[in-house]
Amino acid sequence: MTDSSPQTNSNAVPGAADVPAAAEGQQQEQRRGGGRGDRRGGRRGDRRGQERDSEWQERVVQIRRVSKTVKGGKKMSFRAIVVVGNEKGQVGVGVGKAGDVIGAVRKGVADGKKHLVKVPLTRHNSIPTLSNGRDGAASVLIRPAAPGTGVIAGGSIRTVLELAGIKNVLAKRLGSKTPLNNARAAMVALSSLRTHKETAKERGISLEQIYS
Repeated sequence: MTDSSPQTNSNAVPGAADVPAAAEGQQQEQRRGGGRGDRRGGRRGDRRGQERDSEWQERVVQIRRVSKTVKGGKKMSFRAIVVVGNEKGQVGVGVGKAGDVIGAVRKGVADGKKHLVKVPLTRHNSIPTLSNGRDGAASVLIRPAAPGTGVIAGGSIRTVLELAGIKNVLAKRLGSKTPLNNARAAMVALSSLRTHKETAKERGISLEQIYS
């Protein structure tokens, strides 16, 4: 007698109803993988932005409470003087005013990054030549120093020189003691610096004649 019951084949091909389910599972896995990749890319972008921001250092020189006379009386606010630099030859001084201290510092940092100055540094992290700067009643004298001297300066001038990346320098404040004017005078002195190669090119002479 023959057995009329159907035999089940273990290697049977899946039916058409099973194919869409498998395809949907693959699509879900691809979506999950794509989402992870997008998240990783977003995290990498955030890390790069943080690295760029970490290159810059901010130091608050002074915070003062100021007032402005308006029609209804006096409007009180805060003024912050901030120095921004990357210690690689770029530095800037900014001023910010706001109703709170945090807002004033944030505006000062943004203002400082808008007024950056490129400082030429020597191999000993000093300046190439002597320089004078003046802003208002403040006058600053900056001159190069030998390796191991350090930053011989005070007040806001020292902050500007340190954030510019200068390690060996002599500076003297002449005139006003106002921190903002002294910082801006130091910026004027640093912006007027030129290397010996640039000076020789401007004068139209050789570099050997500069040293002789």
